Amino acid sequence: MTLIYRWLLAACLALTLTLGAGGAYAQDGSLDYTAWNTLADSAEQVIDEGDETNEQFETLRSEIAGWRDSFLQAQSTNATRLRTLQSQIDALGPEPEEGETEAEGIATRREELTAEIQRLEAPVRSAEEAYTRADGLIREIDEIIRDRQTTALLEQRPSPLYPANWRDAAVELVASGQSIWAEFEKNIGSETKFSVLKSNLPVILLLLGIAGLLVVRGPVWIRKLVDWLRVRTRRGTGVWSFVVSLGGFVLPLIGLILLTVALTLSNVLGENGSVLLEQLPNWGGALLWIRWLADQTFNRSDDVATLPLPLARRREARFYANMLAILLVLRSIGETFSSTFNYSETTRIVLDFPVLVLCALMLWRLGHILGQLSPETATDGTLLEGSQFRLRMARIIGRGAMVAAIVGPIMSAIGYDGVGQALVYPAVRTLSLLALILVLQRFINDLYELFTGKSAQDADSLVPVLAGLMLLLATIPLLALVWGARVADLTEIWARFREGFSFGETRISPTDFLTFLVIFAVGYAVTRLVQAGLRSSILPKTRIDQGGQTAIVSGLGYVGIFAAALVAITAAGLDLSSLALVASALSVGIGFGLQNIVSNFVAGIILLIERPISEGDWIETGGTQGIVKSISVRSTRIETFDRTDLIVPNSDFVSGRVTNFTRSNVLGRVVVPVGVAYGSDTRKVEDILRRIVREHDMVLLNPEPMITFEEFGADSLNFFIRAVIRDVGSKLVVTSDFHHEIARRFAEEGIEIPFAQRDVWLRNPEVLFPDRGKPEAETPPPADPDSAEKPANEVAAKREERQQARDSGVMPAGRDGDDGGGSGDGGDGDGR
Repeated sequence: MTLIYRWLLAACLALTLTLGAGGAYAQDGSLDYTAWNTLADSAEQVIDEGDETNEQFETLRSEIAGWRDSFLQAQSTNATRLRTLQSQIDALGPEPEEGETEAEGIATRREELTAEIQRLEAPVRSAEEAYTRADGLIREIDEIIRDRQTTALLEQRPSPLYPANWRDAAVELVASGQSIWAEFEKNIGSETKFSVLKSNLPVILLLLGIAGLLVVRGPVWIRKLVDWLRVRTRRGTGVWSFVVSLGGFVLPLIGLILLTVALTLSNVLGENGSVLLEQLPNWGGALLWIRWLADQTFNRSDDVATLPLPLARRREARFYANMLAILLVLRSIGETFSSTFNYSETTRIVLDFPVLVLCALMLWRLGHILGQLSPETATDGTLLEGSQFRLRMARIIGRGAMVAAIVGPIMSAIGYDGVGQALVYPAVRTLSLLALILVLQRFINDLYELFTGKSAQDADSLVPVLAGLMLLLATIPLLALVWGARVADLTEIWARFREGFSFGETRISPTDFLTFLVIFAVGYAVTRLVQAGLRSSILPKTRIDQGGQTAIVSGLGYVGIFAAALVAITAAGLDLSSLALVASALSVGIGFGLQNIVSNFVAGIILLIERPISEGDWIETGGTQGIVKSISVRSTRIETFDRTDLIVPNSDFVSGRVTNFTRSNVLGRVVVPVGVAYGSDTRKVEDILRRIVREHDMVLLNPEPMITFEEFGADSLNFFIRAVIRDVGSKLVVTSDFHHEIARRFAEEGIEIPFAQRDVWLRNPEVLFPDRGKPEAETPPPADPDSAEKPANEVAAKREERQQARDSGVMPAGRDGDDGGGSGDGGDGDGR
């Protein structure tokens, strides 16, 4: 709860410094530099002495920061008027060089404008000088406070393990308890206060009854209501359960507040007891908050739990978290006793050390549980399911918590109590803060599911991811406060952000860029909305073809984005004249390294204007055919018939050759070659082919399909079918249908579809049988007198069998080249 208070204080202080800087102005609207100089002189004297406390330095720093913001605003005074005057001087032309003169009227006017500029620049220069002084004073104060914090952190203090310190701590603790009891006895014995108690007794009893009911039965009612919602609701269960579960924190807190009011009305507690009673809602609220957060993080149900842990581990982690809440409340009670009864430093350290050790033990156990997170332990529906990055970060945080839990108590035991506390307690708050982020992320996912009807993980949407990122960024200032950053440190970062940075002689503020981004984002969104309206509502009702509609929508997008950028730059007041050198260098870069990109960009605009190709067209470029899917500024995406994407630079379409099959219409011509055997009736073949083509439902009869007898081929008589079909995209289907029907009709009519035949003749067959050419004397006598005649007789017999097979149609001609000869209609007798 203290962390929340600190964060709200930081926000209020930043808002005060931003909106309340006008107090530095005098009644006439100008800055009161006399008051500022008095404050600055006093601040310099205080800094030189260095006797003030940190709180006094913080107060002084806040006052100086308010003046600094006023000076920063004053630096932009008359900025528009100064730019106008400078433009007027520039319109008069360049100043004459030494020894030259210009017209008297122009010279007089130049002097008047220059004097006016000097007059208007005077308050700006004064504001710049005062801003520099204020900024220097703030830096000195920050340095003093940081040095003190470092010294306090590393200061060696009494060890809590020294037994003699225990006795002193026990004495002071008993004395404070006796003081509270003595005040209580005194108030009880007072007749006046006893009479007040009697008069307020009915109200006190009523408040006590309501408080007891809310504290004891409130969480039970909320738990039953959450269980009922999970059973009865079908959509948005997570959202309603989350909202209702907050009642488990709110109702008991209200009961504690009523209990505090009842005890205050009793008027029996003394001054010190009243101080402790005022903190009761804070202590109870901290207990209830951490308990609720632990229940949401380590819930028994997988639908609610945010960490992927087994059920036993979640129960254990929930116990450790509740113990940490109790220990933190005990530490806060000890700090309250210490400040109320002015405990010595030794007593404070001794009383805090057992709490520190126990917190470190709980922290170590929680860190050990986080360190065991892995994809294998990730249960379905948890935020870390399938996220290696989140699991890795959770394990790193767990190991860091374990290190802090070990080092913190050791440093406190050896006397560096500041270091020990700076490690353990911030680590505990960091874990609670990160748990809150996970719970809120879960709530955002449930909201997304409520409004869209889809789970964030199933939809794979970017909205919950961006929301989680924004949550994480918003947590950074809180983490800084947890680990010892001052509120002034955060306001200083904001001040530096508003101050901007210098670019040459121009100061550019990040707020200008934020203005630019916001206006440009609005313009961009409006452009996209208009494009969507045109694409879905207006253009489909016109007679403009699809390509023209795409060109109009794309052109409107370019114009809208350019106009949005121009308006954003003008509204932000960005002075781009100082970027002339950069623009010149960029022009040179475009002329050399970016010429291809610019060429493709210009080609893309030409494509959108001339529209030689449009989305959905069937085109061929570079030997590749496909369907145009999208035309962007730099390139065009074509989906080939192999279902692969071909990215083609736009300049290739402007300078190269492109075949567009569907530019004006989807009609196309099919050309199918058909071959028949020699001896077929050509007129009959032509009539059959014409009937096949005319009977197909995709063929247009106007123009009339054409069947031509083209040539006498080497193996066949060649015919060609030429027909125009309704959709050229069905060209392959129509061709296939033609082939099927031709094969069927030709088989019915007995028309032969030939295949290629060749006879092979050898010019010198004797080279394969060199023994046939030798004299008989050199040939050894055969063992069998009839064996010499057997090969020749066998060859002759085989040749006769083959000839009979040819005559009967069993074997095609031209396949008997194994005996060195043959005959047929495919050779010329000389082996060619």
